[in-house]
Amino acid sequence: MIDITQLFVGTAWAEAAQAPGLPVTSGSTLMSYVPLFLILIVFYFFMIRPQQKKLQQQEAMIKALKKGDEVITTGGFVGTIAKLDDDYAMLQIADGVQVKIVRSTVAGLVAEEPKKKPKSEEKKS
Repeated sequence: MIDITQLFVGTAWAEAAQAPGLPVTSGSTLMSYVPLFLILIVFYFFMIRPQQKKLQQQEAMIKALKKGDEVITTGGFVGTIAKLDDDYAMLQIADGVQVKIVRSTVAGLVAEEPKKKPKSEEKKS
């Protein structure tokens, strides 16, 4: 069996046997960058590309807004669009209450859910 001290001494001797001033290298320099390239490719496909698609969908949704759409803003307001300009929108959040918002703060459209039957009617069926 090889003792650990012999292993360290052998490694030190091999390093000392190298020509002075030359770095100790094993393999190609290009091959040492392959893992970095692979990480960058994975990072692009799993992080950057999906985020770009999401931003494009958000921009398309904001451009397609029209009067009467029910929206939710990033600030948490839910309301109906009463008026649209290029950069601003009037959002009706209650009867007679309108708020001027920046159009880009619209987070999304409120999805209309189908009306559910009350629980008392479900039991009778």
